[in-house]
Amino acid sequence: MAPKVLVSDKLSDAAVRIFQDRGIDVTFDPSIGKDKDKLLEVIGQYDGLAIRSATKVTEKIIAAATNLKVIGRAGIGVDNVDIPVASKKGIIVMNTPFGNSITTAEHAIAMMFAVARQIPEANASTHAGKWEKSRFMGVELTAKTLGVIGAGNIGSIVCNRALGLKMKVVAYDPFLSEERAKQIGVTKVDLDELLARADFITLHVPFTEKTANILSRENLAKTKKGVRIINCARGGLVDEQALADLIASGHIAGAAFDVFKEEPATSNPLFGMENVVVTPHLGAATTEAQENVALQVAEQMADYLLTGAVTNALNMPSVTAEEAAIMGPWVKLAEHLGAFVGQLTEEAIESIEITYNGVVKEMNLKALNCAAIAGVMKAANPDVNMVSAPVIARERGIEISTTTQDKSGVFDGYIRLHVKTAQKERSIAGTVFSDGKPRFIQIKGINIDAEIGAHMLYTTNEDVPGIIGALGQTMGENGVNIANFTLGRSSKGKEAIALLYLDDQPPASVLEKLMSTGLFQQIRTLRFDAA
Repeated sequence: MAPKVLVSDKLSDAAVRIFQDRGIDVTFDPSIGKDKDKLLEVIGQYDGLAIRSATKVTEKIIAAATNLKVIGRAGIGVDNVDIPVASKKGIIVMNTPFGNSITTAEHAIAMMFAVARQIPEANASTHAGKWEKSRFMGVELTAKTLGVIGAGNIGSIVCNRALGLKMKVVAYDPFLSEERAKQIGVTKVDLDELLARADFITLHVPFTEKTANILSRENLAKTKKGVRIINCARGGLVDEQALADLIASGHIAGAAFDVFKEEPATSNPLFGMENVVVTPHLGAATTEAQENVALQVAEQMADYLLTGAVTNALNMPSVTAEEAAIMGPWVKLAEHLGAFVGQLTEEAIESIEITYNGVVKEMNLKALNCAAIAGVMKAANPDVNMVSAPVIARERGIEISTTTQDKSGVFDGYIRLHVKTAQKERSIAGTVFSDGKPRFIQIKGINIDAEIGAHMLYTTNEDVPGIIGALGQTMGENGVNIANFTLGRSSKGKEAIALLYLDDQPPASVLEKLMSTGLFQQIRTLRFDAA
């Protein structure tokens, strides 16, 4: 059955055709995005939701989205999506961070020119028939210092354009390495140094707890006298009232804002001030950008729904289509390892350590981690998936650690899972054979070679005669067919395990008969998604 996608905002016809051409059942109805009651009514029918900014994907909408697997935002900002709630429900949230990068960067540069030369005021004055040449004395950009707060995708483009204008560029970004700073031709500084040195300051960071009000009244007061502030990133990064006060006092020479704390912005402390240029959130408003992000989100959503490839997700590691094809068996193995431990663990988990050995250590480990954690957590919550599992693990205070190792042993690669609770530690390892099928190769340090099936039986016992007979006879007498039988032991006469791959789940009475033999320390039925 073809996946179903709802496009509830205005996307281009070409974007809709991408869904159609790839065999996806698409409903294009931009009116739904503004009608929350209608969206609530229909959202349960769809696997994917493609939006811009008009559709508000609230907790209530997500609760009704019983089949939803992916939300795609054509653009960067996802303030209109409740990402934590979507993550808990296992819904991937994607955006298109690169489709409007150039457009937004160009708008910032244009706004910098506009405030430097007072172009809007000069334009209005001239249209009014005045000739106030002496009134509009501007400043050159050449040789001035531009302070860039946030040197990511858009910020680095702004840096490049500013260097082309022969400006000096300093950048503040906690994630900017010295090597990357040299590569893009800027000087990395801390925030206080940027505030003290910059003639122009432009912001290019997302709105988060750490960046909210980054240009507070206190920080704005630290700026160089005569500075001009440009914000084409997100509202709420600058204390707008404090900025207005400092412009009125003459400390700050001007500002150019495309975004505001409250939008749509029909009033604001900056409105009506001289030397302030304002636009109605036009950073991405070019024909090219709107088309680019629409096409990009359609391709990303189609890729995920049809191949499992994850691109530009905000709550899930990216996985290319090529990676998805190669990693598929390893992802399944990671899930199975987690499921094995999760089904045996009834106490609160304190930590999960995942070791990647050999060829697997070169794969996308973030995605494999998500799969392993999901396997563990599903035992307690069957609705958990690769998106929601890390969130739930964090909420429960479970410590997750990852180790990589060069190839050791007879296998080209394997994954080992080690789970600790206050009472016990459990470990299991597995690999993928050349046939593409995952296998368990070690449990509790005991080597085995076990094929994995939907229904399995796990036993622990002392290594004594009669185990195979008891298992085989009891299953046979009760009509339970054994597809595969694996034994292992730590050493002769010591701890031993058995893992049976069964055609059907044995009834509780069969397990009781086995325990009554006195041969077994533990008997557990296990279920695996063998698809």
